[in-house]
Amino acid sequence: MIDLAGNRTLGQYLYDCLKAEGITEIFGVPGDYNFSLLDTLEDYDGIEFINGRNELNAGYAADAYARVKGMSALITTFGVGEMSACNAIAGAYSENVPLIHIVGSPKSMMQQEKELAHHTLMDGDFDVFRKVYEHITSYTAILTPENAAREIPAAIRIAKEKKKPVYLVVAIDLVEKPLLSHSETSENVAKTNVDALQSAVEHIKGMLKHVNKAVLLVDVKTLRYNLQKPVLQLAERLNVPVASLMQGKSGFDESHPQYIGVYGGAFGSMDVTQTVEEADFIIAVGAVWSDVNTSKGTAKLNPLKMVEIQPDTLKVGEASYMNVRAEEILNALQDIGYRQNESVGNISFPYDIMVEDPSAPLGAASYYPRIQQMLKENDIVVTETGTFSYGMSQVRLPKGATYIAQGGWQSIGYATPAAFGACIADRNRRVLLFTGDGSIQLTVQEISSMLENGCKPIVFILNNNGYTIEKFLNVKVDIEKQKYNEIPEWDYTKLAEAFGQEAFTAKVETNGELDDAIINAQDMNAGKLCLIELVVKDQMDAPDYLQKMRKYLEKQEKLK
Repeated sequence: MIDLAGNRTLGQYLYDCLKAEGITEIFGVPGDYNFSLLDTLEDYDGIEFINGRNELNAGYAADAYARVKGMSALITTFGVGEMSACNAIAGAYSENVPLIHIVGSPKSMMQQEKELAHHTLMDGDFDVFRKVYEHITSYTAILTPENAAREIPAAIRIAKEKKKPVYLVVAIDLVEKPLLSHSETSENVAKTNVDALQSAVEHIKGMLKHVNKAVLLVDVKTLRYNLQKPVLQLAERLNVPVASLMQGKSGFDESHPQYIGVYGGAFGSMDVTQTVEEADFIIAVGAVWSDVNTSKGTAKLNPLKMVEIQPDTLKVGEASYMNVRAEEILNALQDIGYRQNESVGNISFPYDIMVEDPSAPLGAASYYPRIQQMLKENDIVVTETGTFSYGMSQVRLPKGATYIAQGGWQSIGYATPAAFGACIADRNRRVLLFTGDGSIQLTVQEISSMLENGCKPIVFILNNNGYTIEKFLNVKVDIEKQKYNEIPEWDYTKLAEAFGQEAFTAKVETNGELDDAIINAQDMNAGKLCLIELVVKDQMDAPDYLQKMRKYLEKQEKLK
């Protein structure tokens, strides 16, 4: 960490440190305990405050911003504000997203005297919320002029190293105080244990002697730790097919001839499943073995045939090698002496074939191929939890595309504010949002934020009459009885008007109408926010992945 302290106030120094990390916008919501933080930021050159409609949404936006730019920051007020943001911060923790959450708290004297202040639990305990955050962040600190030069760099370093959110709280009266100590801790760069690395390479060489078919799997930590380049180089050197896990989509260039698709166990493409499960040798990079990535446990991967590469650990078969950095083992494996003779061949993807009938009603089989066809290089694709998340996982992304979804945490409503955060993170890239009617009703306010901040994404709202994803997952009760999965009918094309702005809108029910809407949206060339409502009459229409999952769940239920 460079020395930025100088003759700076605590607040100025905090923003200096964030600016040094490339943060040029901070999300949040004003509150009376964070006024000094916001007043300092208002006068600060180089960082803009982005006001969210509520703290939860601002947290989601900050999460997506970090996925695009590498790190983000969020400012909330004490108690009510930070508790509203809890879900977003927990999601960032679950999804390995580095986010600096800054909380403005009551005056230091009020806290010392345990006054019964508003926004508290009325018990004089001003540390209770920080204690809550201890469980959903990797680091918490109470900032003072005496410790800020030490604690702020430490928090940022931990967020960068662990790819997790951190929490900093500062009393409103201390933000504008000068730093009383300028001593900073130096960063300790983790180093690879050379002996462990060499032993692992020899172990892998021995395994490869009898290998005919190898495959490479990429997952979420490939993205978070920026391992895409060495993974691509390794794949090309070994000449092996590459698949991503559900949570790691876009961790490998999906336009590359060696990419075969998302591995989804019994639910995904059978060609991909066969290729992965019949391999003699698997290299898995940054994998999280969640129920999502293992497709409800239907994935069949032999750990004895696997090399599992994590950011700073390595597992070869049953043997573990500690303190081996991912970049170094990935580079070492390029010279391992193995190259697969058999080429990947021509790969077909689930949505390569277009359903042409323009008069036919919309369905998953027809709108996903159209979505795949409209995507462009370097797009940012934001996908909501729900039926869209399963269908979009099978859509082949163009070169340079960034895919944002909460594959693990799966908080419904995440995607709309996340799309807003992505728009702010890079105003030069096109953002496309794919969300559902149920999901957008949770966080719709950020459409207003998009319009207010000049963001012009293309928004697709899938109107399939309620929480279809929940109807698929609940196999115990008939759909007709699931009244709790029904939602009010909204006129989604009137949202921009309700928020006092203009947008291009279209409500489509057939393939032809969708084709026309897409053409019009493309022709806008980011001149306006575009909102396309996809009306699907069959509420149980869904992508093949989800259909297979439901059949599996039904079978499991009968076995009970």
